[in-house]
Amino acid sequence: MTDVAARPAAKALTALALALGTFMQVLDTTIANVSIPTIAGNLGVSADQGTWVITSFAVSNGVSVPLTGWLMQRYGVVRTFVLSMLLFTAASFLCGAAWSLPSLVFFRVLQGAVSGPMIPGSQALLLGLFPPEKRGTALAIWSMTTLVAPICGPILGGYISDNYTWPWIFFINLPVGLFAAAVCWHFLGKNETPTRKLPIDRVGLGLLVVWVGALQVMLDKGKDLDWFDNTSIVVLALVALVGFAAWLIWELTEAHPIVDLTLFRSRNFTLGSVCVCFGYAVFFGNLVLLPLWLQTQVGYTATWAGLVSAPAGAVAIVVSLLVGRGLARTDPRYFATLAFAAFVVSYWMRAQYTQDSSFWVFVAPLLFAGVGMGAFFIALVAIILAGLPPQRVPAATGIFNFMRITAGSFAASITTTAWDRREALHQARLSEVTTAYDPPMQHAMAQLGRIGLSHDQAAGWIMREMEAQAYLLASLDYFWVSILLTAPLIVLVWFTRKPPASGPVVAVD
Repeated sequence: MTDVAARPAAKALTALALALGTFMQVLDTTIANVSIPTIAGNLGVSADQGTWVITSFAVSNGVSVPLTGWLMQRYGVVRTFVLSMLLFTAASFLCGAAWSLPSLVFFRVLQGAVSGPMIPGSQALLLGLFPPEKRGTALAIWSMTTLVAPICGPILGGYISDNYTWPWIFFINLPVGLFAAAVCWHFLGKNETPTRKLPIDRVGLGLLVVWVGALQVMLDKGKDLDWFDNTSIVVLALVALVGFAAWLIWELTEAHPIVDLTLFRSRNFTLGSVCVCFGYAVFFGNLVLLPLWLQTQVGYTATWAGLVSAPAGAVAIVVSLLVGRGLARTDPRYFATLAFAAFVVSYWMRAQYTQDSSFWVFVAPLLFAGVGMGAFFIALVAIILAGLPPQRVPAATGIFNFMRITAGSFAASITTTAWDRREALHQARLSEVTTAYDPPMQHAMAQLGRIGLSHDQAAGWIMREMEAQAYLLASLDYFWVSILLTAPLIVLVWFTRKPPASGPVVAVD
């Protein structure tokens, strides 16, 4: 990639194309979420059946991401990435052209499966595009797209569903995908990475498909099926557990494993991946919870709920650029500490929310979250990849991105379930102290009667207020738990070794 790196315009255009590849793939993990009611109604199925549009993509993508390292060693980073992007674009067209739910689910499976190498591939190519002292800039570009896309997804998906037809949430990928693939192949095609004819670990691949597939379906359908009170969820959990154990044993003893687990011998890779998983899981859980609460309990529309998060994305972009510039001369553990501290402050501010907080009160904590978002991935990726030779970077990025995606799936499932259960607990406690004989209750009923409400209407209004208050308390509980889970990461990150000053990816003894 030396010739591209020596031409600033070509390097900038190539970096943009690589960033768009990442943005497009991450966007597709969230853009369909808010469109499910529209898609389900258009295809004549229930909203519960429509959720398979999300589940199918998550399952196939979860299986394909860990294969990135093997694919790129076998066929080359550039070839694998460009082909993945072209197949993703084609699958996006098929999704938009789907004529029924089964056809859409099938095409979403295909879309998720072929998109696995896109995020790790773009990251590896960006790191190779910049010299060691400028790799912070590469990480800043990658981080911006990875963190801003989940925020843009719901806003864009809601806007398209409200103003156009749902297939356009997939059709918008076509020009972006073709442009990005053409640019990357034109500028990077002659700089393909070395390849090796590796044998296919069929047993490892089969076990990976089984346990990851079972885990993703369990996480996506767990809440709807009441978790472990349902036989299907119990069976899926057992399949995932046994399959994972068998896969782990096989991969550790196989001469040519499909996933290189020896990377976990590196302290920085292991501890950095743990920090990424917990930090991203808590962040993603809050990303799911806040818009849901604002729309269902506070009275915000989908658009306004999305706008609450929008300023955080703008802050993250600015901070990413600043951190990227400073990474070459600053220990990334300081930036990681800044990220986790900013997240803790953000969660603490959210724990002060009230039911009648203003728009800007909701926005303010997310500005601190934007600081955390801007520093989080850049610092942690620099720590994780420290000391790894360049040929191992694709495998490393594939594994930790798989862990990040899986952590996000866990967070999304656990968040909504825990939120509902805490609401039920708080509502039960509120009901215990709010009886027909309680003087404040009698006073409220009398006041509502004076403004023309019947007894039943007044009682119904009070019950709705109690429910809203219970959800508020459940949300505040979640924010406090977020603090407890994030604060220890500030300490854990300092157990990693200081990365070499020359950049995040260098070969060391």
